[in-house]
Amino acid sequence: DKNDNCIIVCAIENFDAMGVHTGDSITVAPAQTLTDKEYQLMRNASLAVLREIGVETGGSNVQFGICPKTGRMVLIEMNPRVSRSSALASKATGFPIAKIAAKLAIGYTLDELTNDITGGVTPASFEPSIDYVVTKIPRFTFEKFAAAEPVLSTQMKSVGEVMAIGRTFQESLQKALRGLEVGASGLDPLLDLSRDDALTDIRAQLHTPGPDRIWVVADAFRAGMDSDEIYALSGIDPWFLVQIADLVERENNIAGKSLAALDALELRALKRKGFSDLRLAELLACDEADVREARKQHGVLPVYKRVDTCAAEFASSTAYMYSTYEDECEAKPGTRDKIMVLGGGPNRIGQGIEFDYCCVHAALAMREDGYETIMVNCNPETVSTDYDTSDRLYFEPVTLEDVLAIAAVEKPVGVIVQFGGQTPLKLARDLEAAGVPIIGTTPDAIDRAEDRERFQQMIQKLDLKQPANKTVMSAEAAVAAAANIGYPLVVRPSYVLGGRAMEIVHSEQDLLRYMNEAVQVSNESPVLLDHFLDAAIEVDLDAVSDGKQVVIGAVMQHIEQAGVHSGDSACVLPPYSLPEHQQAAMREMVTAMAKELQVVGLMNVQLAVQDNQIYVIEVNPRASRTVPFVSKCIGVSLAKVAARCMVGKTLAEQEFTSERIPSFSSVKEAVFPFAKFQGVDPILGPEMKSTGEVMGSGATFAEAFAKAQLGAGAVMPHSGVAFLSVRERDKPGLIAVARQLVEHGFELIATSGTRSALAAAGVSAKHINKVQEGRPHIVDSIKNGDINLIINTTEGPKAIADSATIRSSALQNKVYYTMTLTGAMALCEALHVTNEMGVNRLQDLHSLQVSKTV
Repeated sequence: DKNDNCIIVCAIENFDAMGVHTGDSITVAPAQTLTDKEYQLMRNASLAVLREIGVETGGSNVQFGICPKTGRMVLIEMNPRVSRSSALASKATGFPIAKIAAKLAIGYTLDELTNDITGGVTPASFEPSIDYVVTKIPRFTFEKFAAAEPVLSTQMKSVGEVMAIGRTFQESLQKALRGLEVGASGLDPLLDLSRDDALTDIRAQLHTPGPDRIWVVADAFRAGMDSDEIYALSGIDPWFLVQIADLVERENNIAGKSLAALDALELRALKRKGFSDLRLAELLACDEADVREARKQHGVLPVYKRVDTCAAEFASSTAYMYSTYEDECEAKPGTRDKIMVLGGGPNRIGQGIEFDYCCVHAALAMREDGYETIMVNCNPETVSTDYDTSDRLYFEPVTLEDVLAIAAVEKPVGVIVQFGGQTPLKLARDLEAAGVPIIGTTPDAIDRAEDRERFQQMIQKLDLKQPANKTVMSAEAAVAAAANIGYPLVVRPSYVLGGRAMEIVHSEQDLLRYMNEAVQVSNESPVLLDHFLDAAIEVDLDAVSDGKQVVIGAVMQHIEQAGVHSGDSACVLPPYSLPEHQQAAMREMVTAMAKELQVVGLMNVQLAVQDNQIYVIEVNPRASRTVPFVSKCIGVSLAKVAARCMVGKTLAEQEFTSERIPSFSSVKEAVFPFAKFQGVDPILGPEMKSTGEVMGSGATFAEAFAKAQLGAGAVMPHSGVAFLSVRERDKPGLIAVARQLVEHGFELIATSGTRSALAAAGVSAKHINKVQEGRPHIVDSIKNGDINLIINTTEGPKAIADSATIRSSALQNKVYYTMTLTGAMALCEALHVTNEMGVNRLQDLHSLQVSKTV
């Protein structure tokens, strides 16, 4: 603070050695392997750094490296601001760094501020002391970027993280592993140890850090390696290795035993080490439910401890809790009616912060209406895991075992599962079966929308259209079905979020490659084939229903044509070129589907328009990733309205009975992480790749689009050289775009086919070679800085592969590029306005709102 009072909030240790970005490393708090002398040295050094840099007030993050052999300590970097680790340290200790730093900035001192968690008993100058261990594990999505090598280095590549709290490192590590949602319930075996080259593979993966290295370490112990050899290869501190070796040994001791052979003492010892019921079931060859039942009979149940910032020196009035297997429970549930909201777990591509927005707004609405709110989540990056967002926060993995245990203690009157994305939805059926009261749309209705056959029956019943489709169990069946439906096809495994393993195939050869390489097709995991509407306009509709009345939240038109994942496409509200009669028809269709599914809460529908026909692509009777965008545009929190519907309030009681159509235009644009992954083709398709989004608002569509581009970090060129190369069916539409570019002062260059089409329409362009036509070609020109704008559309795997270098060069050289004709048209409109963009407060725009009853 301004009086030079300094406190250390938290010491966080990296599990991985130097060379892995700290955002990509497993981290542990408090630091586990330092001697007291080393820790004191670091404390003093970090404060000396702050004073030398000249940090007047606020938080800083100082990173050190220490050589375990010699004790040599080096300073790596310091950030004189709140950083990624500040958020983690705040959640790990309960000390709100950013909040305190903001108050220090306006002149308070640490001793004048009080600690919220202890109810003001301690001042903020009281250093947090923790009597538990926190483990953070990053979440990666390398599977979305097939060309990227899954290797960790000094460039951060993780897209999310999970944090867990336990009484020991082993307990918090195993809780974090199951919270990650990567199909692991603990230290599950990863590699096939029966292979001849298993040890070679393990040594390579230990030496080169990758996203799965923690499981490889466990496999190394299973394969008979000792901690000295693993340490020599990985640089992971022996203290951590001993902990993992002990867990593997425990697994080996019980593997093959029967559940009945475990007494209460042994079960409790295993649970204290963080073993999940599911992992124990795998080891004991029984069902997870059997382990849960055995625990109950033996009285082995979790208790909940509070994060109190003072290691139990003072009582804490804040219900910020974690589970452990000890004797005293500090949960102390109250008697008010409780609503429990299940969060979305770690951020990943396809399920990001948009779902957290919905969870937070649901909790706020329930609190405003007098309910006691309970939040369950394990993601330290979110607002939902702030101790003051809900009345009671359980920082726990969102798994069946953990949620059932919390429900047993809290006895909520309602549990909301449809706001956290797929994570809580996957638990809905099992929670319902266990007697947990799920409120809102029923799990059965959600299944009706997700199960292909039941969904098809509903579409036929309502006399709606969907693209021709078929579910197949083998490659042979796929080829036969494709012949009937006709190419191109969208192919994907059933039940996906974010379009995992989804592709567009244009021929039988493509289809067979997909069936044999991309997916393991079987009766248990069928593959879905849909006719691909290749020139369709895609439209998103969000709606909210109280079970009787349905109100449309918004109609959003996508800029990119169908075929680009809805999460990656820019979308516009209100629609900029969709005829009013089509919008009206869409509203009717969505209302009919919401009533048929008896939706209570939110619903999102994706439609496509081709040749004046409207097709239903997908229906999700849950919160969607467009809810925050829509809520910001219309000035009504749809998540709050939906949460109130779930507890029985009608839309009429909430005075939300008609669609609000904004009087201004807004564009949501996706933000991509391509620059982090070298060698990846930044092409968009049916598989989602964006990690964030921005919103631009303006008086016109053009102004909103221009602002959204700026917000997303894309610098739109206003003149210079434009390179044009488009597929056959885009050539007629390109003429108008080319003429507008010439008007704006662009010089055009094009590949031979596109140039001929332009010349036939009287637009002149210079010729440039494709890459395969020899040098000097387009990529040379991009690298030389001669190109300012690229419009390049492709079709089919060969054309996509041939043009990959154009896209990656554009990305590396920061050249504005668009891969769709509709994107190019939007750009041309935006070029007219960028000089006179106005700035408006969102509140002022909402006050101009037009309300409309549909």
